[in-house]
Amino acid sequence: MNTELIGIIATFLLTLIIAIPLGKYLAKVFAGEKVWTDFLKPLETGIYKLSGINIKEQMDWKQQLKALLTINVLWLVYGFFMLIFQNKLPLNPDGNPGMTPDLAFNTIISFVANCNLQHYSGESGVSYLTQQFVLMFLQFVSAATGIAAAVVLFKAFRDKTTTQLGNFWEFFIKAITRLLLPLSVIVALILTFNGTPASYDAKDQFISVQGDTVNVSRGPAAQFIAIKHLGTNGGGYFGANSAHPFENPSYLTNMVEVMSQTIIPLAMVIAFGYFIRRRKLAWTIFGVMTIGLFMLMIPTITSELGGNPELAKMGVSQTTGAMEGKEVRFGPAATAYWSTLTTVISTGSVNGMHDSTMPLTGLWQLLAMMINGFYGGCGVGLLNYFIYLIIAVFISGLMVGRTPEFLGHKVEAREIKIAALITLLSPFLILAGTAISSYVFINHGDAAWAVQPKNWLNNPGFHGFSEMLYEVTSSNANNGSGFEGLGDNNVFWNVLTGVIIFLGRFLPIIGPVAIAGLLGAKKFIPESAGTLKTDTKTFALMTFAVILVLNALSYFPALALGPLAEYFTMLK
Repeated sequence: MNTELIGIIATFLLTLIIAIPLGKYLAKVFAGEKVWTDFLKPLETGIYKLSGINIKEQMDWKQQLKALLTINVLWLVYGFFMLIFQNKLPLNPDGNPGMTPDLAFNTIISFVANCNLQHYSGESGVSYLTQQFVLMFLQFVSAATGIAAAVVLFKAFRDKTTTQLGNFWEFFIKAITRLLLPLSVIVALILTFNGTPASYDAKDQFISVQGDTVNVSRGPAAQFIAIKHLGTNGGGYFGANSAHPFENPSYLTNMVEVMSQTIIPLAMVIAFGYFIRRRKLAWTIFGVMTIGLFMLMIPTITSELGGNPELAKMGVSQTTGAMEGKEVRFGPAATAYWSTLTTVISTGSVNGMHDSTMPLTGLWQLLAMMINGFYGGCGVGLLNYFIYLIIAVFISGLMVGRTPEFLGHKVEAREIKIAALITLLSPFLILAGTAISSYVFINHGDAAWAVQPKNWLNNPGFHGFSEMLYEVTSSNANNGSGFEGLGDNNVFWNVLTGVIIFLGRFLPIIGPVAIAGLLGAKKFIPESAGTLKTDTKTFALMTFAVILVLNALSYFPALALGPLAEYFTMLK
């Protein structure tokens, strides 16, 4: 057990060692300063010329969002038809069929939105062509979209007063050429040399110990898995995700993959401080996020190492902890560490089955996705935290009787209204989605659908409610992980989660970018003795309190009906 704990501590420290200098590097890249990757400028210039992009053309926040939304709609249309007709296209050696329209709808929205919720299994659900040129392509561009949106927010606070927030296309392309692509090559090579397939060969066959002939899927997995983590996407090349021995062969690859999904969200926080020349603010934000991470991680690890009380009642020894749904090569501590980071970061990849974790672990996983502001996904995690920050500024201003200000700009009614709407969006989508699914399951279980609602759940009762709550929460948080006891590949779940994913992705991008653009255009107010400083420990505590109170008020009843009720049932 001590060895496992040392392993996760070492993994976190290595993550920090990489993320902090990476953040400083990103600040320079997006500020246009000289960096060692400037040799890539000719490549970027070629892309700009080929695409007809003038990067010298400055955009305001409305133009930034117009560009962002337009290109994402094009990807939706492109990917939808590619998935439907993949059986008629090349690079399909295993003969996988085309997707049904409802599954293609869900899948393409999920990958465009950086969610990667998968209601299909990678081995049998998609071809090599769509894995590479639709899904892997979208894992690059969806991550770059989030990063570019965050940089727009950075630009709003770099200068005292501005409406010119840079060029979305420049930020977008640089996010790929200067960050995602180079790191993906490195991670893919590490995975390939440690046993992850990277070829275009069809299924292989071998004779098992029992004498059975087994067909084993392979394909160009290493490159897919690299960007799935670096871009905080999370979608597995194989159905079992990173619990699959080809996706994650050893403890070394496990460390590499969990660090890969963490370094960019951490680095973006550091980059924010260096970019706007307010390093103390960035470290304050980093501190709040890290404390939040540990408050979720420590009880998760404790819960998994404590074992299953039901097995303990039967006299079963659990010296290593709760092993159900875990891979022996990783153990419960590394699995708990991963499960916390993948729900905090919003990656959604798994190296063990979340449906088999202890009830309290499920509670912390759900809460991490509901908060969705401790690091979060590439770029968007900081945007989510920004909403909490604005609300904390507003409440603090009311408490001291002053007009709220953030970085020298007055926070007025319009900005607060936007922040309030975005804050209310997540509880509405999560609770309404869970309520609708619960209503259908209870009252229309025998509906004459292809998959009857009464057959959705393998675990009716408290855990079954948690499975539906988790599916909706994961969709809203653009996470993509799931309690896989839920039968989700049907029209109801494909459409419901597809709509939630779309709204949960783009509205929380539009809101913070709009607020930043509005604040950046306002007259700068120099600091005075009465200015509320946002880089102090006191304000950090205030922000943390806002996060806890808002989420407790929003979600405690739902959590009480699911994981908490299941936990207390097991204690009988």
